[in-house]
Amino acid sequence: MIELLKEIAQTAKRNKLRTALTGFAVAWGIFMLVVLLGAGNGLINAQLNQSERFLSNSMVVFGGRTSKAYQGLKEGRRIRLQTRDITTTDQEFRDNIDEVGASYDVSATIANGQEYISTQITGVYPNHTKIDKMEMLYGRFINDIDQKEKRKVLVLSNKQAKELAPKDYKTLLGKYVKVNNFAFKVVGIYKDEESGSSEAFSSYSAIKGIFGANTDDAGSIEFTFHGLTTEKANEDFEKGYRRKINANHQAHPEDERSVWLWNRYTNNLQMQTGIGIIRTALWIVGLFTLLSGIVGVSNIMLITVKERTHEFGIRKAIGAKPWGILKLIIVESVIITTFFGYIGMVLGVAANEYMDATIGHETIDTGLFQATMFVNPTVGLDVCIEATMVMVIAGTIAGLIPAFKASRIRPIEALRAD
Repeated sequence: MIELLKEIAQTAKRNKLRTALTGFAVAWGIFMLVVLLGAGNGLINAQLNQSERFLSNSMVVFGGRTSKAYQGLKEGRRIRLQTRDITTTDQEFRDNIDEVGASYDVSATIANGQEYISTQITGVYPNHTKIDKMEMLYGRFINDIDQKEKRKVLVLSNKQAKELAPKDYKTLLGKYVKVNNFAFKVVGIYKDEESGSSEAFSSYSAIKGIFGANTDDAGSIEFTFHGLTTEKANEDFEKGYRRKINANHQAHPEDERSVWLWNRYTNNLQMQTGIGIIRTALWIVGLFTLLSGIVGVSNIMLITVKERTHEFGIRKAIGAKPWGILKLIIVESVIITTFFGYIGMVLGVAANEYMDATIGHETIDTGLFQATMFVNPTVGLDVCIEATMVMVIAGTIAGLIPAFKASRIRPIEALRAD
């Protein structure tokens, strides 16, 4: 075996260009497959991270504008959700809805001594943190007692807290700060995910009572649900729900623009379908790239056998057996494919690590919000090894066909070959 390896090494040295071209075809195929899959995984992971922030079996309801005339009223009317819409949601859809909440947004100034910030304060129910997941760093979120007793409590982001208490923002916990002309107690600090503008949270009852006491505007409605496990079931629920809310506002029962439903479940279904298409496309492109490497190996192996036909004839004339020639070509193909395939795999992994270190976890500011577009653009080691093994096997098969042909050639014909 050692002599065989030495012979292969000598052959490679004599034909450096041919060996380099073969190796490049193999390495490039593996490299491109690993990089393509890594980049695709980076985009997919970013989308999955964004979707994991929200509870999948939840909906948020917003008011819109009517798009159809109805009962003598023109289209284009602004629909604002009201308290009775919350009651309708809670009482008439109990077969599917679990917890109903609402959110009411106001702009206010929060002051702590000489430090102050102008921000948005959102009054929410306790179930908000289940629907829009957040990580609490210190303290707690709004609870049922806060909502029931209309407590003026405040949950800040760590970014807001640092602006209000630059030296040690943790000291804000349990302290009273001024929200416009009202004193609010800071009960919690959550981690700002940098996915949008920071907002502070308080109990819905307190914010609505202070800033919206003279209006029936309820803000937006949010709730969790169960039993809607298919896209068809969700569509049917949305139609029935929209019909009931439209009736509260004298809007056409089929008007889909009067009330906007953000259904996280159907969004997730659509996203999973999109991710499946992206994965399939990446694999198709990657496999065709891999195929180009296989074709390159096959062509070069055919040329190799043709160039060495005279040599094989001499070997057979002095007693070499067909298996010896067959083994020589196959082993040469396996060694070259394995060696350069490994190089391509290592370079591909290095390129993915470079992408992760440079653009991984970077956020893009759209002006309205910040979004992470690239997270962990890497490929599992198992995929890298499998891709390399596919190339090795394909390279072996590519070398097997001309090798079998060469092993069966008669010495006299081989010696006459140019």
